[in-house]
Amino acid sequence: MAFKIAALSLIISSFVAVNATAVTNYTSTVDPTKLVIPSVPQTTSLDPTAECAVYGSPNFNPAVWPSIWQIGTTNGMNTSAEFVALRNSIDWTKVPAAPVRTVAASGGLDMSTYDVHADPYCWWSAGQCSTPKTPGINADIVECPQPQTWGLTFDDGPNCSHNAFYDFLAQQKQKASMFYIGSNVIDWPYGAMRGVKDGHHIAAHTWSHRMMTTLTNDEVLAELYYSVKAIKYITGVTPLYWRPALGDIDDRVRWIATQLNMTAILWNLDTDDWAANVVPGITEATVNTNYENFITMGKNGTFSKNGNIVLSHEINNMTMSFMMNHYPEIKAAYTNILDVATCMGIQYPYVEKTVSFTPFSSSIAPAGSASAGSSVGSGSAPAGSSAAQTSTKSGPNSAGSSVHSSYNGPLFIAALFGLLVLA
Repeated sequence: MAFKIAALSLIISSFVAVNATAVTNYTSTVDPTKLVIPSVPQTTSLDPTAECAVYGSPNFNPAVWPSIWQIGTTNGMNTSAEFVALRNSIDWTKVPAAPVRTVAASGGLDMSTYDVHADPYCWWSAGQCSTPKTPGINADIVECPQPQTWGLTFDDGPNCSHNAFYDFLAQQKQKASMFYIGSNVIDWPYGAMRGVKDGHHIAAHTWSHRMMTTLTNDEVLAELYYSVKAIKYITGVTPLYWRPALGDIDDRVRWIATQLNMTAILWNLDTDDWAANVVPGITEATVNTNYENFITMGKNGTFSKNGNIVLSHEINNMTMSFMMNHYPEIKAAYTNILDVATCMGIQYPYVEKTVSFTPFSSSIAPAGSASAGSSVGSGSAPAGSSAAQTSTKSGPNSAGSSVHSSYNGPLFIAALFGLLVLA
C-alpha cells in the first residue's frame, strides 16, 4: 500500500518503542496489499445467520496453535520448539517482580495486599496508571493528543456479523482502531482480512481474552504472541499495538509485551456497551446515556486541550448499532474522529512497511472536500483507493503534547468473567 507520507509529527518521538529482544516466528503467505476476500454469504450477506455460518481458516493446522478460546499455552504450545525458542530469547532476569494476581472470594481481583496509593507496579486495574514505574517499558497510550478528537476503537473483533457495520464505516469513509482476538481471527478470517483491506488500524487483543495480570509469565507471552501470529497468518500484517482485556495490565505484563515490541492502547472513556442486558444494572438506556454524556463533553469544552480514546465493542450487532446510531451526533460535537494510529502520528503501526498511515497533520483535507461538511484525508488503504479518514469540522490542526445481534458465546463468557473480576 503506497501513500503520500508527510513529515512525522513530534508525537511519534514520545512513543518510540523500546527495542525488543524476543525472537519471533510470525509467518504468512498473505500480501496485505493484495488481499482477496471471497464473495460468499459470510462476506456479502447482511443476515447474521448467513454471516455466521462456520467456515474456518484455510489450510489451518490446529496442531501448531493453542486451543481456540483457551489460554495461549494450551495444546502443548508451552513446550513446542517455537515457543521454547521464543521464551529462551528473552532475558527473564529483568522482568518486574509484580506477582501473578488472584481472584478474591468476592469475585474481584484481590488487592488486599497491594499498596494502591503507591502503586509500585503501575497496575491499571488498581488506579488506572499508564506510565510505567519500571524503566525500559513501553508506556500506554490512553488518549488522542489533538483537541476535540474522538479516538474511535472497537474491541473483540472480528465479529462474524459485522458486514453492515463495516459497510457503514466504509460509507462514512471512517477508519477505526480494531482490536482483534486471536481466536476470533482464526474462526472468522475473512472478517479480519476485511479490516485490513478497508484500511482500519488493526491491533491485537490477546489470544483468548483473559485477565493478563492473573496469568503466569509464559501465559502472558503466549497470549500476546499467538494473537499477533494469528493476525499475521491471516492478514499479512504484524501489529505493534495491543489492548489487554478490560485494561488489566501492570509493569510485568507491559515488560513482556515490550519484549515483543508491543505497546498497549487503553482508553479514557468507556461506553460499557458490551454489558448492556448482560450485567445487572446496565441496560441499553445506560449505554445510550454514556454516549450522550461523551457527546456533551465534545460540546462543553471538556476536550478543548486534548482528545479522548473511547472503548466500544464489535462483540455483537447491538454494540455496533450503538455507535452507528450516535455517529451523526459525534460528528457534530467533535472536530475529528480518528483511529489511534492516525491521531498519534504512528506512520507504521505494523512491522510491515508496505502499509502506512498518514500522520494527523496531513490526514485532514481542506474544508468542503467531502459531502456533509466533512473534511477527509487518506488513511491506510490499498494503493489507488480513495479510503479516507473523517474530520468532522474544519479548523486549525494542533498536535498538542502526548500524554500517557449475533453473540460470540465464548467471548461473552470471557468478558463476563472479566467484569466480575473487576467488580
